[in-house]
Amino acid sequence: MSKNQNKDNKAKATQPEINDAEILDNAPEAAEENETAEDIVNDEMAQIDALCKQLAEEKEKVEKEKKEYLFLMAEFDNFRKRTIKEKGEIIRNAAEAAMKGLLPIVDDFERGLDAVRNSSDAEAVKEGMELIYNKLMKYLEQNGVKPIESTGAVFDPELHEAIAMVPVEDENMKGKVIDTPTKGYTINGDKVLRFAKVAVGQ
Repeated sequence: MSKNQNKDNKAKATQPEINDAEILDNAPEAAEENETAEDIVNDEMAQIDALCKQLAEEKEKVEKEKKEYLFLMAEFDNFRKRTIKEKGEIIRNAAEAAMKGLLPIVDDFERGLDAVRNSSDAEAVKEGMELIYNKLMKYLEQNGVKPIESTGAVFDPELHEAIAMVPVEDENMKGKVIDTPTKGYTINGDKVLRFAKVAVGQ
């Protein structure tokens, strides 16, 4: 036997023998690995599908909310315009009602002027003027307008406008209203409609 043949026999003796049984035993492991990889891919695809579906739902929600927002904005704009219009109508109607209430008093003035032209009775004219004045003051009071009490009161810059300072001998009258050339008025309780023009003692 040659040396080369001896070497080949030794190499064959050292190599492990692989029989058919071992190949069959390793086959399920390879199949299991392939199945596991396929499952992972399937799971990932399922997750992607779920995310795509969720994204589509969220987009639909956003579009719905956007439409609702635009609808609400349009409604608010209509409400604002309607409110401005109604406010203007209320102001116009209030002014109209106020002017209409003054017309009977104007009628009384006209009748009084006609009576003055044809009458020489000063007392009757005075009485007629007082009646018209009282009627006007009652109308103003019914509409929340009241005169500011000034003469004799302590000067109040929230109610009075000083147009003159008058020297006084009485110490108690200093800082008080001596005279009211132009009467002031309030409306609705505490809002000054016109300041009273007064002379103040000093």
